[in-house]
Amino acid sequence: MNIKQVRAFLAVAQSLSFASAATQLHLSQPALSLSIKGLEDNLGGKLFTRTTRHTALTPEGEALVPIARRLLAQWENAEDEMKQRFALQLGKISLASMPSFAASLLPKAIRNYHTSYPNIQVAIDDVLSDIVVEMVRNNQVELGISFEPINLLELSFYPLYDDHFLAILPSSHPLSEQECIAWRDLLAYDFITLQRPSSVRDLIENQVNQAGIELNVAFDAHQLSTVVRMVSESMGVAVVPSICRQQATEQGAVCRPIIAPSINRRVGVICQPRSHLSIAASAMLDVLMNTYAAYPIEEKEIM
Repeated sequence: MNIKQVRAFLAVAQSLSFASAATQLHLSQPALSLSIKGLEDNLGGKLFTRTTRHTALTPEGEALVPIARRLLAQWENAEDEMKQRFALQLGKISLASMPSFAASLLPKAIRNYHTSYPNIQVAIDDVLSDIVVEMVRNNQVELGISFEPINLLELSFYPLYDDHFLAILPSSHPLSEQECIAWRDLLAYDFITLQRPSSVRDLIENQVNQAGIELNVAFDAHQLSTVVRMVSESMGVAVVPSICRQQATEQGAVCRPIIAPSINRRVGVICQPRSHLSIAASAMLDVLMNTYAAYPIEEKEIM
């Protein structure tokens, strides 16, 4: 039983006329009769009694009418919903973002997306960058925003901008008068960073070790927001991604470029191959890329 047969059956059942039903469905009478016969053959018995002057429902046909109406209504509802989804008038997407990005840059993209697609619901998980990758890999979210992973495997990465790491200091710190701060000068003070495992901490340790500098950690924390807060409370100094700049500044910390060595890392969108994304998620990917297309220029102007 298919939807065309259901529509044909209901049209005949309502009018009790094959001629009227054929006109209503824009079919020839032979085509309509063939559709009804196919339905009857599939179900195993007659649905109509038919003479040259009269068409009537059999008892089985009468029983099928309410069932067919429900099936047609469900089909039309499903068809309408899918059309709305493909037209981006209905749907829901989920994305994960590292907290520093979620708290600073992401709201602009979400606002742009909502302006274009107000009926699409957006769910956001703000989690550590390493967890972002795992959530995408395990299909818990369609899109993730994080630093570029070392190993993408089957995932895709769409870069948004290059993040230049910054040194952050308490407002009254002796190094705050310098325009740029070298690592050796910074590490003369208590250093605060993220707990292991952390891709940010790994990046910092690798870059410093390659420069022949020993990294001694005085305090470590689970999230960058905590690291920034500890610096603002004069507990030490830190090096963080530039997306933490706004939070650091709001809390009274001083931000300076870090050099010798400098640290850069791409921030972007991690997802399954684009052909696997929902229409809503694919549109969000476009919005994210368009929203931050000029962000590297803005970042350089800030620095």
